[in-house]
Amino acid sequence: MRKKQIAAGLALIAGLAACATPETRVRNGLMSAGLSKPISSCMADRMVDRLSYAQIDKLNGLGKLRKRDPGDISVNEFVKRTKALQDPEILGVVTSSGLICAVK
Repeated sequence: MRKKQIAAGLALIAGLAACATPETRVRNGLMSAGLSKPISSCMADRMVDRLSYAQIDKLNGLGKLRKRDPGDISVNEFVKRTKALQDPEILGVVTSSGLICAVK
């Protein structure tokens, strides 16, 4: 009986995660990378309007930027690590979004 409850709970969580907006997923990914919540929220709002889903997935694939506490890295460090993707459009969007959001 306990296994069924756990399975049902996991199914519910998976279903809710699937309903998350692209902006929510990007914001959570940025926070997981170590950016602060306010910066992550601001950048996610701008990035989902300017990047394709494929580019967002590519950005999410930066394995070095995972499992950090929000606020652990600066926007500058995040931009430097984004250069590894070798995608000028992603780098431009991340750089401009980071600069605008850091000034706000």
